[in-house]
Amino acid sequence: MSDRGVGAAGAAQVGGVPWPARDPAALGLPASFDLPVDGHLDALADLAAGAGYLEWRRYRHVAALHTELVVPEEDRDERAVDAYAQCAARLATALSVSQYVAERLLDNAVALRDRLPRVFECLRDGVVSPTFIRTIVSRTELIHGRPYQEQVDADIAAALRKPGSWSTARVRDLCDQMVYRRDPDAVRERRDDALKGRCFFTEAGLDGMATVGATMSAERAAIVARVVERLAAQVCKHDSRSTGARASDALFALVKHAPFGCDCARPECAFAAVDADEVAANAARIVIHVVTDTTTLIGPVPANTAAHPQAQNVETTAVAADQGVADEVTVEEVVVDEAAAVAVEPEAVPVDEAAVGEAAAEPELVDGVGFVAGLGIISGAHVRDLATDPGTIIRPLGDGTDTPLPATQPADPYRPSAALDAYVRARDRYCTWPGCNRPAWDGDLDHITEYDHTHPERGGQTSATGLGAKCRFHHLLKTFADFVDDQYDDPDHPGRIIRTVTIPEGRTVLGPAYTGFDTHPGLDVIVFGDPPTNGKNTSSTHRTPTPDSTEPTRPA
Repeated sequence: MSDRGVGAAGAAQVGGVPWPARDPAALGLPASFDLPVDGHLDALADLAAGAGYLEWRRYRHVAALHTELVVPEEDRDERAVDAYAQCAARLATALSVSQYVAERLLDNAVALRDRLPRVFECLRDGVVSPTFIRTIVSRTELIHGRPYQEQVDADIAAALRKPGSWSTARVRDLCDQMVYRRDPDAVRERRDDALKGRCFFTEAGLDGMATVGATMSAERAAIVARVVERLAAQVCKHDSRSTGARASDALFALVKHAPFGCDCARPECAFAAVDADEVAANAARIVIHVVTDTTTLIGPVPANTAAHPQAQNVETTAVAADQGVADEVTVEEVVVDEAAAVAVEPEAVPVDEAAVGEAAAEPELVDGVGFVAGLGIISGAHVRDLATDPGTIIRPLGDGTDTPLPATQPADPYRPSAALDAYVRARDRYCTWPGCNRPAWDGDLDHITEYDHTHPERGGQTSATGLGAKCRFHHLLKTFADFVDDQYDDPDHPGRIIRTVTIPEGRTVLGPAYTGFDTHPGLDVIVFGDPPTNGKNTSSTHRTPTPDSTEPTRPA
C-alpha cells in the first residue's frame, strides 16, 4: 500500500506550513484579538476582502485543473465517465465533498474564467463577496456563448465597482436587468418554457407529515402568499402556533372552504371561528407593486435607435400594482409620460464601418425591465403580459410636464403625498440599510432628519431627499439606538442621492450602490414641490429617545 500523499491528508497547508503556524504579521493580520471595537471591525472588513481573494485563487486552481484535464478531451470525449466527471471526482476526493458539490465548483470556476472574467477580477480585488459571486454566476447562465456576453460581464463588473453597499437581492436584480434587456427573445422563450412547466406536487415526509407545492408565475405566487398571510393573521396574541404553522392551517382552510380559528380556547376571543372564504372575499385588495417605464410597455427596440430613450438607457418610470383576491386580478400602473424624460445626448462611440452591414442585417434589440416588489426584476415581455391584463389600470406618476408634483398631503405636511410615497419606494426598492433585503413596499418611510412638528421649516421636512425606505427593524434601530444615517443630493449626478450609515463607534458605511435609478433613470427627472413651511401635526411615530423614554419592548 502506497503512502504517497498521505502526509497532506487533512492538513490545511500550503508549502508545508499549516495556517495556524503562519506569522499573522506576514499576512497583514492583527497579531492579537485584544482590539477596540473599531479594530475588530477594520479587521473583519479586511478579512472579507481577503476571503474574496482566497476564493479567487481557489477558482483559479480549479479552472487550471479544467484546462489541464478537461479541455484537451471535451470535443471528442463520449465516455460515460468523461474527463469532466473525472476532474470533478479528483476535487471531490481531495476536498472530501460530494461529486455534486465538486461539479458545481468546477462549473463556477469555468463560468468565471470564460464568461465573467471582469467580474472574476472584482472577486480578486475584494470588491464583491464569494456569496454574491455564486448569485452572479447562476443568474447569468443565459448569456453563455451569446454575442453580448462580454457586454453583460463588463456592465456587471462596472456596477459592482461603484461606491456603495450591496445585498443579495440588489445583486440578483442587477444581473437580471443586464441579462433581460440584452436578449428579449431568449428571455421570452425561456419564460414561455417555464410557464409550460408549471406544476403541482406533493411529497411524503417523516412523522406523518407531507409537503404540498406548486410552481406558477411570480405575481400569482405573491398573491397566494398575501391571501394566506392575511387569513393566518386572524388570531389573537394568545394563539400558540408559530407564524408558519398558522399559515399552513390557513392554506388548508382556504382550499377546503373550512373555518379557521384561533387556538387560544379563550371564551372571549373574537377569532375563535373565522370564515376563511369571507376573509378572502371581503379583505382589502391585495396590491403587488410593479415598477416599469413607458418605453418598456412599447416593446424591444434596436440598440442603435438613438431617438428611442430606451436604447440610450434613458427611461421614464412607471409603478404598477397587480392585485388579486380569489379569481379577481387587477393591475395598476403609475406611469410617467415619456415627455418627462429629459433628452440626453448620446456619448460619441467610434463606429466600425466593417460591422455596419452585419448590424444592419440583424440589429441587436434591447428591452426594458420591470421590478416587482419583493420578487425582483422581471423581463419586459413579462411587464407587457401584465399590462395587457383586462384589469390593468395605468396611473401616471406625473403629467409629463415640468410642473412639480405635490410632496405632502394637503392637510398634513408630515405625511407624504401618494406620488412621493410611490416615488420613494420605487427609487429605494429595498430597505436602504446596507445589506438589507426587505422590500421598500413592506417597510416604513423614515424622515432621515426628525420632523419638527412645531416648526417644520427648521428641518426634517417631507421631501424626496428627506425620506428613505426602511424595514421596521432598521427604523427602530435608527430611532432608539445610536446609529445615525444621512441622505443628501449627489453633486455629480443631479436628481440622485448619497446615503450613509454611521455606527455608534463612528465608522461610516455608504448606502446602496444600486437602486431604482439604475434601472429606471427617468426617476432622476421627477421633481416635487417644496413642502409647506407652516402647519402643525403631532401624529408622528418617529421620535428621538429622551432620557425619560424607553425603547419599546418586544412581544413574547
